[in-house]
Amino acid sequence: MYRLLIGQRSYSSWSLRGYLSFALFNIPVTIQDAVIYGPDFAEQVAEFGGGSTVPVAATDDGVILRDSLSIAWHIADQYAHKGVMPTHPQKRAEAQNLIADMHAGYSALRGDCPMNLRNAWDGFHPSAAVLQDLAQLDARLGAALAASDGPFLFGTPTLVDAFYAPVAIRIAGYGLPVGDLLRAYVNAILALPALQSWRAEGLAHDAEVAFYDKAPLHRLPFPNRI
Repeated sequence: MYRLLIGQRSYSSWSLRGYLSFALFNIPVTIQDAVIYGPDFAEQVAEFGGGSTVPVAATDDGVILRDSLSIAWHIADQYAHKGVMPTHPQKRAEAQNLIADMHAGYSALRGDCPMNLRNAWDGFHPSAAVLQDLAQLDARLGAALAASDGPFLFGTPTLVDAFYAPVAIRIAGYGLPVGDLLRAYVNAILALPALQSWRAEGLAHDAEVAFYDKAPLHRLPFPNRI
């Protein structure tokens, strides 16, 4: 059994990555909530055993995993039998590359388009830097989808999809321009029961956070598909 400390489900993209790393493979986990931007956030993370960010995972025997990447590598080691990563050496290497790309890159997309599962935004115009990130995503994810024949990056869900789910949410929520393969992938991610459950919990319990408001853009309901 694991414990997982997360931020608000509506907004915390890294928390979603940590959660999906368990939920996509039916690995039992108990969720604990912290409020990013709340007055007690740092104390909550420290008490759990983390550093300064979420997600943080803990095992029953006291192992602390302070980042979504360390959570993913731990699960890849412990649950290889569940198909959490491709087994073919070349495909596994590309899966590791894609996870590393997401963890370290796409800063323009992440900065300009914060994840928001409460709303979508009409009239968003991506910058040249965001368009460059999208072109790279179209090329790299499109190649994986073409090779696997979808609907997920390596056919069935893997840890790579846990890492790219917030990208799919951004594409849907901001109406970002991507090719047909990536559009189909976005819809496959949005249809995941684990994501739908996560979103419903956020809508029910999260307070709106002003930081994520994109006014004066027109606010729309978050779409179920694009």
